[in-house]
Amino acid sequence: MSSTETLIESNELFIGGEWVAPAGSDRIEVFSASTEEPIGSVPDGSNGDIDAAVKAARAALEDSQGWSSWSKEQRADAMERLADAIDKRAPEIARRVSMQNGMPIAIATQLEGAFPQLLLRYYAGLARSVSTEEVRDGLLGGKILVQKKPVGVVGAIVPWNFPQALAAFKLAPLLAAGCVVVMKPSPETVLDSLELAEAVTEAGIPAGVINIVPGGREVGAYLVEHPGVDKVAFTGSTPAGRKIAARCGELLRPVTLELGGKSAAIILDDADVAGSVEQLFGATLLNNGQTCYLGTRVLAPRARYDEVLAVFGGLAGALNVGDALDPETQIGPMASKRQQERVEGYIAKGKSEGARVVAGGEKSEQEKGWFVQPTIFGDVDQNSTIAQEEIFGPVLSVIPYDTEAEALAIANNSEFGLGGSIWTGDKERGEALARRVQTGSIGLNHYMPDPAAPFGGVKQSGLGRELGPEGLEAYFALQSIYLEAGPTATAAP
Repeated sequence: MSSTETLIESNELFIGGEWVAPAGSDRIEVFSASTEEPIGSVPDGSNGDIDAAVKAARAALEDSQGWSSWSKEQRADAMERLADAIDKRAPEIARRVSMQNGMPIAIATQLEGAFPQLLLRYYAGLARSVSTEEVRDGLLGGKILVQKKPVGVVGAIVPWNFPQALAAFKLAPLLAAGCVVVMKPSPETVLDSLELAEAVTEAGIPAGVINIVPGGREVGAYLVEHPGVDKVAFTGSTPAGRKIAARCGELLRPVTLELGGKSAAIILDDADVAGSVEQLFGATLLNNGQTCYLGTRVLAPRARYDEVLAVFGGLAGALNVGDALDPETQIGPMASKRQQERVEGYIAKGKSEGARVVAGGEKSEQEKGWFVQPTIFGDVDQNSTIAQEEIFGPVLSVIPYDTEAEALAIANNSEFGLGGSIWTGDKERGEALARRVQTGSIGLNHYMPDPAAPFGGVKQSGLGRELGPEGLEAYFALQSIYLEAGPTATAAP
């Protein structure tokens, strides 16, 4: 199937449960990452559109018969209907994501086409089971009602690398908590959000509960500081996250930030490297390397260093690089020309700083598309640029170590702390080491975030957690109601 078979065009924005004309006339033009040909366009949202969307969201929030006042069972039922409606559109959602950001269709079908529904159903179940009220005995002898209330209007900013999955990281728990949202997709991936909006309508989600306004950084900044927004949820780069954190700090506005990573894949001396190639691929190169939690620093014992380099070099050389819509493709293009040039710049930097190219490292052979050869660097200094900065492409740095203590020190020698993995034949040994790595999550002999576990980072990888019951708690505000005073309570004279 051609990446540009039919142009996907929209002239309206999804605000207040309806398709409405945008406030401005600018448009976002979308191009195929594989062919560089145009594939569609949508209105480019403006501050006026954010105003309208926040107004619609607040109206939905404050409606005495609206979403926030629905019973937990009603909201859970609606979320499951939304999951069913997305199921119907899953193949088209996956296709659109692949065309836009270069994600191989085999991966998009699994993650973009299925993960959002999994999250919606998971949080629907939590919505039914989680208690939102508790009566406590006060230490002064009285009774206290503690209730969890929806935090309110959420400004959700979603990146381009997993646009539907990461939207669901936010949508599913905030809906379960009774919140409403204004979501801003990235300009690189806007066509899939049209399908989401259609699913929202089919599921009978009340008007104004979910509003979608695509736009660039300026529109995102306006959403972050909008006076009608009660909480911000952002996934993206660490530099952008710092700016959002600073602004939310000034506003005393709650914020969840899932930011960059430079995770370590620690290969211990007893690991079955050759027998773990498929799992290693998923933990280091998934989605063309455009994944924040990937183990892009591979730490290998010096006694097995040449063997590890040979395995990763062979893996990189054997990967099928091609059009994202080809089911056989394992590595597709970068999401944009700018991203391609960024990754190529890091490859040049690695060479100039003395790292040895084991595989790849040259200009892509494809005539069209924003492709980068899967590249493996050996003899990498742990303090070099390619070992410290997030590249966000199919580029791995293999770093040698002598002792397990040194491997731990190298793994923790990073401003980031998002993901990671340990590869070993001894589960107890691996778990003991995992506990000492400074990171928000880590896997043994694999890595893939699980919806039941909190996901997020330490250090410069973010604030707060998504997924798991903890992801739901992030969308509640607490209120204490002192029902009665105890006999020891006294008033000031």
